Amino acid sequence: MTVLDEIAADFEFLSDWDQRYQYLTELGEAMEPMPADEHVESNRVHACMSKVWVRALPDPADPALIVFHGDCDTAIIKGVVALLVNIYSGRTREAILALDVDDLFERIQLAENLSPNRHVGVYAIVEVMKAQVAELQG
Repeated sequence: MTVLDEIAADFEFLSDWDQRYQYLTELGEAMEPMPADEHVESNRVHACMSKVWVRALPDPADPALIVFHGDCDTAIIKGVVALLVNIYSGRTREAILALDVDDLFERIQLAENLSPNRHVGVYAIVEVMKAQVAELQG
């Protein structure tokens, strides 16, 4: 079972979107805090309605792998950021750039349960994360 399959299974276990929103909120609360000095404009996802920051870094234990830090000022989107940080961290540049989260978002019905503006913002987060990876090791 892949990480994406595990996430989809977690969401399928929850019976309705109130529980799923609560789960996303809990993921956001449990995410390791982003260092304050990383809350800079160059790490900000400007296409989001919420204030979102993400940063790609080489993994100190294995520089061939990439880890992410992230933060957001709204609970549910912070949970989505935590989900993406979990999915992308600990992978190589190639694996991150090749990973398609669209299938996961469809499986967990994320698009149907976020406002259109938030939906656009979630995809903007993914694009910023991938752009940072390309810049980091490109």
